[in-house]
Amino acid sequence: MKKASVLLVAIALALFGLAACGDDDDDDDGGDETAAEATTTEAAGGGGGAGGTVELTTSEGVSYDQKSAETTAGTITINYDNQVDIPHDVIVEDEGGTNLGGTDVITASSASTTVDLQPGTYTFYCDVPGHRDQGMEGTLTVK
Repeated sequence: MKKASVLLVAIALALFGLAACGDDDDDDDGGDETAAEATTTEAAGGGGGAGGTVELTTSEGVSYDQKSAETTAGTITINYDNQVDIPHDVIVEDEGGTNLGGTDVITASSASTTVDLQPGTYTFYCDVPGHRDQGMEGTLTVK
């Protein structure tokens, strides 16, 4: 009985970690501490929300290479490249702290996600326990 309980807890924690993934729309505004850039590309086409693509990277430790990003309102694709052997993800939350979406937790890999965002200011962060506390977060401005 104890083994089954431990297994269920382990599975629940693993699923929670995957659910904690987030996405982010990001464009480097030049205020980053490193030379890496976040880029935003406006989406072409009709339909209503132009949106864009945000590129985020982790090239070392517990931090994003980008501390801020900017994109256009609409359906936003967030591409995250984690180049290190430490698990990370990208979560996007609104000013009220509501999780709007995110990537899977990945290690030395890449992941993508999409979120629909209106003009405003959002926060992107890593939801792996302790990483946000260590400063793994940034600001996403949507115009």
